[in-house]
Amino acid sequence: MITFDLWFLCIAGAAVVFAGVSKAGFGSGAAFASATVLALVIEPGLALGVMLPLLMLIDAGSLKPYWRKWSVPDVRLLVLGGVPGVILGAALYRVASPDVFRLLIGGVSVGFVLWQMALKLGIVRLAQKRMPDWAGVVIGTVVGFTTFVSHAGGPPAAIFLLTRDLNKTQYQATTVLLFWILNIIKFVPYAALGMFTAQTLLANLILAPFAILGTWLGVRAHVLVPERLFFALTYVLLVVTGSKLIWDGLT
Repeated sequence: MITFDLWFLCIAGAAVVFAGVSKAGFGSGAAFASATVLALVIEPGLALGVMLPLLMLIDAGSLKPYWRKWSVPDVRLLVLGGVPGVILGAALYRVASPDVFRLLIGGVSVGFVLWQMALKLGIVRLAQKRMPDWAGVVIGTVVGFTTFVSHAGGPPAAIFLLTRDLNKTQYQATTVLLFWILNIIKFVPYAALGMFTAQTLLANLILAPFAILGTWLGVRAHVLVPERLFFALTYVLLVVTGSKLIWDGLT
């Protein structure tokens, strides 16, 4: 049951703006946290159902600024793995706890950033290698599963894309196209699982302006933030979101 009061508007509105900024400007790394915030004011299952159409709206609003700036080969690899990941998520959603996956993805996300820092600081003197194509398919499966069960596909996608020699706009555009495709794929099983109701539709109508505002702010932030700072912020988002996933898995 959703209570459409001032508390809901403040909490949910801020969460959706945050999702828009993250998805439209910073590679979707922290957008999944919006569903967690929404769960403060509505049931967690409904929170996922409310967020998906809003994420799709943010995706649609982000396509034009980044049109054809994405890396099609990388998107193809991640979607190739993402489709079976979504199918697995749909099959196991009712019976499997996502906590183990949260712990795994959170650990890998934080570990990846620590590894990058060790390389930058010279603690580990190994050449940074571009992840092979097969790794994109494997990670894509994780992306598909985690984005289905918690809208948390951003961190594992970043683990692959940050090794693929993309500039900040290519990276951002690639995440926009990737999650636009995966969110469309997720819509049918979400509907089949009963995650959309008349109340979630009303919530979508109320929160749509916040999604549009967040998307505009995110695109502006992407243009204004220098490339080096952008990737530094992405690493920070990976640590924050990875730590949040670990915390959620443990608690």
